[in-house]
Amino acid sequence: MLADLVRKNRSYRRFFQDQPISEDTLRGLVDLARLTPSGRNVQPLRYMLSWQPELNAQIFPTLAWAGYLTDWQGPEAGEQPAGYIVILGDKQITNNFGIDPGIVAQTMLLGAAEQGLGGCIIATVQRVRLAELLKIPERYEILLVLALGAPKEEVVVEPLAEGGDVKYWRDEAHVHHVPKRLLEDLILKF
Repeated sequence: MLADLVRKNRSYRRFFQDQPISEDTLRGLVDLARLTPSGRNVQPLRYMLSWQPELNAQIFPTLAWAGYLTDWQGPEAGEQPAGYIVILGDKQITNNFGIDPGIVAQTMLLGAAEQGLGGCIIATVQRVRLAELLKIPERYEILLVLALGAPKEEVVVEPLAEGGDVKYWRDEAHVHHVPKRLLEDLILKF
């Protein structure tokens, strides 16, 4: 059921790095993305896949992790992603990618959750460095990176207290807590 997948799909940032993700799994996630709506049906997005540990190790330092957790520099060795999907925009098709990157990223993460995987959408990327590393031609713009793997952390959604802080946090047991606004606070009546 979709509601169950949405509840299961959290931003996971620690993984069982030794549990590989296959190229076929990543291709299957991109196949889901291929079927999503696209503004004006232009379909300008392209994807680069990484499932090889050597390439994953090179991609990892180009990404920033969990901005609210200022004392945490990201997953340690052994907890890093087992795969990545780099979402690119083809500037020869359009320079306006609109909401397409968000639609495909969420769709792929839901597909990953369905398979017992987890991931994180990363927008803070050293784009020049990653483009050089992956030898990405200038016609493509790096939009987002999905970090994927078998989740190694517990993520708990909890109600945001009225006037409370939206920042996620970790407790002593490394449980990741994510405050979410209540439904009643989101639906407006005028």
